[in-house]
Order: sequence, then structure tokens, then C-alpha cells
Amino acid sequence: MSTRGTIKNRMRRRLAAASALAMGAALAVALPTTADAAAARVDNPYVGAKAYVNPDWSALAAAEPGGAAIANTPAFVWMDRIAAIEGTEGKRSLRDHLDTALAQGADLFQVVIYDLPGRDCAALASHGELGATEIDRYKDEYIDPIADILADPAYANLRIVTIIEPDSLPNIVTNAGGTAGSTEDCATMKANGNYEKGIGYALHTLGAIPNVYNYIDAAHHGWLGWDSNMAPAGLEFKKAATSEGATVNDVSGFIVNTANYSALKEPNFKITDSVNGTTVRQSKWVDWNYYTDELTFAQALRTQLVGQGFNSNIGMLIDTARNGWGGADRPTSAGPLTSVDDYVNGGRVDRRIHAGNWCNQSGAGIGERPTAAPEPGIDAYVWAKPPGESDGNSEPEENDEGKGWDRMCDPTYEGNGRNGNSMTGALPNSPVAGHWFSAQFQELVRNAYPPITGGGDDGGDNGGDDDDTQAPTAPTGLTSTAKTSSSVSLSWSASSDDTAVTGYDVYRGSAKVGSTTTTSYTDTGLSASTAYSYTVKAKDAAGNVSAASSALSVTTSAGGGTGTGALKVQYKNNDSSTTDNQIRMGLQLVNTGSSAVDLSTVKLRYWFTPESGSSTFGTSCDWAVIGCGKLSLAVKSNGSAAGASQYLEVSFGSGTLAAGASTGEMQLRLNKSDWSNFNEADDYSHGTGTSYADASKVGVYTAGALSWGTAP
Repeated sequence: MSTRGTIKNRMRRRLAAASALAMGAALAVALPTTADAAAARVDNPYVGAKAYVNPDWSALAAAEPGGAAIANTPAFVWMDRIAAIEGTEGKRSLRDHLDTALAQGADLFQVVIYDLPGRDCAALASHGELGATEIDRYKDEYIDPIADILADPAYANLRIVTIIEPDSLPNIVTNAGGTAGSTEDCATMKANGNYEKGIGYALHTLGAIPNVYNYIDAAHHGWLGWDSNMAPAGLEFKKAATSEGATVNDVSGFIVNTANYSALKEPNFKITDSVNGTTVRQSKWVDWNYYTDELTFAQALRTQLVGQGFNSNIGMLIDTARNGWGGADRPTSAGPLTSVDDYVNGGRVDRRIHAGNWCNQSGAGIGERPTAAPEPGIDAYVWAKPPGESDGNSEPEENDEGKGWDRMCDPTYEGNGRNGNSMTGALPNSPVAGHWFSAQFQELVRNAYPPITGGGDDGGDNGGDDDDTQAPTAPTGLTSTAKTSSSVSLSWSASSDDTAVTGYDVYRGSAKVGSTTTTSYTDTGLSASTAYSYTVKAKDAAGNVSAASSALSVTTSAGGGTGTGALKVQYKNNDSSTTDNQIRMGLQLVNTGSSAVDLSTVKLRYWFTPESGSSTFGTSCDWAVIGCGKLSLAVKSNGSAAGASQYLEVSFGSGTLAAGASTGEMQLRLNKSDWSNFNEADDYSHGTGTSYADASKVGVYTAGALSWGTAP
């Protein structure tokens, strides 16, 4: 049995042998570059890297109509059984893949580690070969041989990114506790702990290899986006990441939406929207979830995981291989205001029947092409599940891979508790999971968003056609729809293109301040009574950019108050329930004075009382205009004041707030460590307003002195 120590010893022996070879050659013959010193470890392995293109998948893709346009896109290689390590029919071995990566001149290799005991206890289609108790086989026959190969000095210059065991730990959270859709298999895996042990061992063993970057699978927003799931999932991830010798230092980050279809962004509505007094969260599709898409979920989950003890530099990956949802049925605006369900269903780009549907979804499309560091906190958009590989067979089919028949892959099945007893939306005539599904691939290409054009892709950076050189028309009708002392809201008329417009870049003066896929944008963090000039440019899938729109000058409103360094805080209630297990609020700090304020001297206090239950608390920043990383949250005691025995303190690490400017929205929440309920109705700082307003019962302290509000 190999251990972390023996892997290191083998690496030393191989490196020593390489050195001896070099000396014996008397420097007459240079060693291959693969024997050079290992590349330095980096914070984000995707930045500046050339990723490996799997020739096995590429050949299948190129043979399909329209497939040549994306055939050179990098995607993950799946090690979904022990035999895959040495190669199976039509697919090369792990070592062959790595050698081919070197031949391609790649310096990034992506692999899915996927063979846990009792694998995917909730989905028969992706069951594995190892029984629930075969943890030793997993270690000895699967992880150790993979580690031995990855540790070969020949591959030391490759950044090797691993996805650790999709569809495992989230099942322990949601499908092992007797709720709708729970299974006996998941209850077994929760009881024996072999998911945590296996993942901990994989992290510990692979993490010993200097050029390996481990990312743990973290499901998707339609699985873990509820409070009852998201926080417990973080605890489960932490438990696994500190099992079998592993530590949080073995974790480079997490991946969401692996092999799933959840939209990257829902551009036509927000979670905070309301229709006739009913919030989007109450719609049947959203179902009280706090997230509508994968980007907001990934960013919020990252913040929570850092708060639970994972390293502050962890990054998130998002699988965008099949979540494009383009084609003629892609909505371009929200639905009608007749009801919140009509509003959401008419506007959502994710066209699944239910967000719990996961198998070979009808109408899906290729999503964003692999991109490094596309958004704050996101290491990369990646293709974890190569398009065209089936999720599971639609009818019973014998196989020697341990994969069963899951009714969620049957288009005639009427569903179960995990998908609200809805139809599955699965495509017919699908093969066993991982096998090539030509009809699905062709549909994914047709429905891609951004669209796929032409026949020669540039390798996945933007997915465009090298022959498409026609830029979109310039946006017209740029106007300001609203403004405050610190923000300007813009809208414009859509551009046109010979293929399709995929987005717009917004410029303040000569600096790009943001991008959007819609025809509106709000620029924040501005100074009061100041004139700003804006232009907008359109772009298409091939990377062609239009000329700029006509410039628009907008002067922000005057700031409130007088004096130097005056501050106030504005508040809105982000939680319709006063008796649930979290307190949610939106805060924004406004400088109403005539000079900048040093934010490192400023603290905000929100007073509350926890009633009963735990006396320790967890805190989270879900989203902030200035970035959650710039905020520190802590709950502190305030004695016995009525409705205010504790307060949430918000601190700013550094920076300044310009005169007349606002920090913009900060979406914050807190919970008791035992997740018992609050009664917010009598809390000192609690308010019922759902739009921002001055809040005199939320304190602002500058250099320790109360400068805004009234303390209890």
C-alpha cells in the first residue's frame, strides 16, 4: 500500500535517477524539458496556462455536424473506474493522456477522480464498481496508482487539476436523512463514513504532489442553495478535508455544477425582485432558494467556506460545458407581471422542467468556453463533463462498469421527491453514462450560448469562428434611467450581428467598468455632484467588438449632509421571516461629507438578541459591491440591553470612501452555531423595509466613537 511518504520517496528516487543520467551524459545531451525542475506553484493554476485537449473526445466531437468548431476545447479526463487508469477500449490510459499533454506543449492537465466506494448513492446511472465497504480497494487499487503516475517527475511541469469525487458529500447532506428523495444507500454511506475517508485520503495523497491542485465537488445552487443545505454542506466539506491526514492546505478550491445544467447567470430577473408583493424566492421554480444561478451561488459558497476555515485564497470552478441554454427559445427579458411564476418562467434561461433534473436534459446547450479568472473568486469556467458523454441510459442496459438504470434518465418517468415529482426532461435513446451520445451532442451545439459558428475553433478561449470578422453594430439610444449620489443606471438599444451578440462592455471615460449580457447596467461607487461620461460596446462569440455608442454625460446627485467626513448607514430587510434560523440584512455605508473617509477606522453595529440556543454565532457575506473579502464580520456581546444583547460588527480592512460615495450593497447574514431560530421582531436594529433607507438604529463608529445612529 502506497502512502504519502512512499510517494515522496519514489519522487526522490526518480529525480535522483534523472540527475545521474544528466551527469553521465557529461552535459553533452540536454535532458528533455519534462525532467526540468517543477514549475513554481501558483495561486490560480488556470491563469496563463495552455490546457490539454483530449484527442479521444476531440475526434468524436469533430466527427459530428458543427463539432469541429469546439473539438479543440480543453475538457477534463474522467478516471471513473480502476480500469480507466490503464485505459479502456477507445480511451487511452492516464499515462498516455499525460504523455500526449506534453507532446501538445500543454502545461495544464485536468482529471476527475471518481470511483468512491458506494459512489453516487442517490443516482443509479452513476453507481460505481466499488461496494460501500471497499475503502481499502479505493486506496490501494485506485488512488495510490493514480498518485504514482501523477508524481512521475516527467510531469512535474504540468499543473494537474483534479476534481475530487462528484456527487458524494452533497448526497450525505441532502439524501441521507429521511427527507423526500433520501435513499438507503446514502444512509449507509453517511453511517460508515467512507465518503469522508475516501475523499480525505485522496486529498492527502494527491496533495503531497507539488504540482497537483485539488478541487472538491460542491454540487450546484439547485441542490445546496437553501440555508438548510448550504451551511451543513460546508461543515461536511470541512470534515472530509480534515480526514485521513488531509488538511485544508490540500484543497485549492471547489467546483460547482459538475456534469449539470444550472445556468451560469440568470440575466432577466434577480432573487430580490417582487411581483405584486410576492418575491421571486416564492416562485415554484426558485422554491425559496437564495440563488438563481451558479455564479452567485459559487461566490457566496466560497465566502462561507473561507468563514468555516478553508484558506482565504481558495478559488471556485464552474462547469459551463452544458449550461448555455441558447437557441430560439432563450428568453431576452423577464416574463409577464401576471404572477411571480409567470415572471420567472417567462424569463429564466434555464429551460428545464425542474432544477432537480440532471440526466441528458432536452433543450440544453453548450455554455461559456473555458476561461481563466472570469469573475471575482472564480478561478475558471471549465468543461468538467465533456459535451456528448451521456449522463445515463434511458432504458435498462447491461454493462460491466457498475452503472445501473436510473429512472431520471427515462423521458417517460414522472419523477420523485428530489425533482418535485416532475417529468424528467431527459432525451430518449441515451446510452450508458460516459458513452458517446451523438444526438445530445448535436443538440448542445445547436443550442449553444454564446452561439457556435463556423468550423474552426481557436481552442476554447472564446469558442468563436476564426472566419467571423464582422463586428456587431454599435449600441444606440444610450440613456440614464436612474441616478443617486453614488450610482448611475444605464440602458440602451440592442445591437445586431451576423451571428449573435453575446454581451456588452460598459466604459466610464476610457476605463471599462463592467460587462453585461443584457441592455442595462448600474455603475456604483461614484462621487456626488460629479459628471461622468459613458459609452457601450457590443461583442459577439468570435470576440469581435463594435464601435462605441455615442457618449452620454451623467452628473450624479448631490450628497446629503454637511461637514467633513460625515457618515450614515442605510438598511434593508432581506428576510421575510422573523422566526427562521438566520438574520439577513442589506447594509450600505454612505459618506455624506466633503472629504474622503479612511474605512479602516469605521465599524458598523447591528444590534439583536438571540433569545435562546447557542451563544456562539456564524457570519457570512453573500455579496458586496466592494467585495466580501474587504469585510470582516464578528458577533460581540452588548450586555443585557433589551433587544440588543449582541451586535454584528462590520469592519473594513482598508481603503477610503470618497466624499458623496457609497460602499454599495453589502448582503450579510448571521446564524447561531446550533442553527436554532431567532425571533427578530423585538431586535433593536430590525426593520421591515425591503428597500434601502436611512437606519438610525444601526450604528456607525469612527475611531471608536459613535458618529451615526442611536445606540441602545
